[in-house]
Amino acid sequence: MKLNKSWRSWSKPHNLFIKISTCRLPNFPIQIILLALCHFLLPASCSRESPPLPILPLPTAFQLQWQLGDMALFFHFGTNTFTDSEWGSGHAHPSVFNPTKLNASQWIRVAKDSGFSTVILTVKHHDGFCLWPSDYTDYSVRSSNWENGNGDVLAELSAAAKDAGVGLGIYLSPWDRHETSYGDTLQYNEFYLAQMTELLTRYGGITDVFLDGAKGEGEKDMKYLFASWNSLIHQLQPGASIFSDLGPDTRWVGDEDGSAGFTCWSLYNKTGFEIGDIDLRYNGEGDPFGPDWIPATCDVSIRPGWFWHASEVPMSATSLLEIYYKSVGRNCKLLLNVPPNSSGLISDEDIQVLQEFTELRRSIFSHNLAINAVINASSIRGGIQDTHFSPFNVLKEGIYTYWAPGKNQYKWILYINLQELVSFNVLQLQEPIHMGQRVIEFHLEALTQDGVWTRVVNGTTIGYKRLLLFPKLKSQYLKLVVDKSRADPLISYLGIYMDSVTVLRDTPDKKSRASFNGSQILQTTTHNSSLRDVV
Repeated sequence: MKLNKSWRSWSKPHNLFIKISTCRLPNFPIQIILLALCHFLLPASCSRESPPLPILPLPTAFQLQWQLGDMALFFHFGTNTFTDSEWGSGHAHPSVFNPTKLNASQWIRVAKDSGFSTVILTVKHHDGFCLWPSDYTDYSVRSSNWENGNGDVLAELSAAAKDAGVGLGIYLSPWDRHETSYGDTLQYNEFYLAQMTELLTRYGGITDVFLDGAKGEGEKDMKYLFASWNSLIHQLQPGASIFSDLGPDTRWVGDEDGSAGFTCWSLYNKTGFEIGDIDLRYNGEGDPFGPDWIPATCDVSIRPGWFWHASEVPMSATSLLEIYYKSVGRNCKLLLNVPPNSSGLISDEDIQVLQEFTELRRSIFSHNLAINAVINASSIRGGIQDTHFSPFNVLKEGIYTYWAPGKNQYKWILYINLQELVSFNVLQLQEPIHMGQRVIEFHLEALTQDGVWTRVVNGTTIGYKRLLLFPKLKSQYLKLVVDKSRADPLISYLGIYMDSVTVLRDTPDKKSRASFNGSQILQTTTHNSSLRDVV
């Protein structure tokens, strides 16, 4: 049997059939050849290898959906918008609230055009003013001049979000500086749950409920019955994800800078903590031994304040991109506050920054430079013939296909041939988190033009998404090596990109003292090189 092409690319499943089609076998029907080859290549049993056992804890269905969204917009809006305040006193007259050009469809359009899948509205901030006509207080839009007291901001936002296919969340502040029952634990918790019930039963599907334990010094003593609140929320909106310091569905990352720890586990242990009394570093990093799946949310405002102030300007698009690396790129969701102005619109300067931020992400991440790579692995679950766990799965977008190494193997390597010299400085990795978060440490190596394997970057956790930025290099051959893992590592995506915008700086993260991307960059070409932290 003479072949007119070589049989070298056995790691590509589709190459088998390409090679068969080029065989010179004049006297044999192709069906017989296929059957003979399948008999030779496949094991006696045609049953497929089962997937590996998931490792606990696992995300719920709505936690998975939450994480797939990557980014959400926060809208801080209320009387503070009109009084130039951050924390209102609860004494501002409702008539001050009068957004003459309010357009919730514009808010949603800005969110969707900028790649944000969900929006969250402060339906009541600490001052107690409600953006919907609550039956339980007169301190609401019903008592304002806006729409002659007939307006409902949440209703307008809900309708616009539904039309655009954008998720809708709410923030109902537990601290209420206007409500007279505040300080009476039983009475106020009943009042709070009555308002929460209004919100969760009148406005359709709610994807997110944002809670916190904020309260100013010297305020009345108050115990929030969070367990009752969480139970009612999940009863009325079973698909809603509840945010607080401790979850139950997503946790606060521990700062308002939009920055997670360089190591960031979705695993967490709530034991010994209370909302308002947490370990900030622990919240930012999570716990590889934690029994609870509670991924982190990174919240930050595009402006210095959370509410709109005429004297403030938004941060730059490049600053947002750096935050993106430190939040979404560290296994978290980015919750970016973009406050509507006193006219009831997202300001033009904020929209401009969001458009530039969107274009930056598109220019970097729209094309995987490894998309045409030839991928091999140190081992494959089920053997080389089992394409279900093929290393080529890492070039498919999404988390539900993945490379899995063979059983009882402790050398976990992906070999990447880019098929040409490529310049790049960003690595993206993803794990199939529905199977649990596994990888503890990994590194990337590149073959230099001198023929020396160089360790380029070290990383720790991966989770849903990990982005590592490092000095630009040029190479054709790479190795992704998983050094430590809680169980057999599973990789669902590998991407190589070029970021020509972000500048690596020498100042460490103020929280973790880690490098810009939480990784360690090796500057020389030997395996024993020294490490240099970079921001």
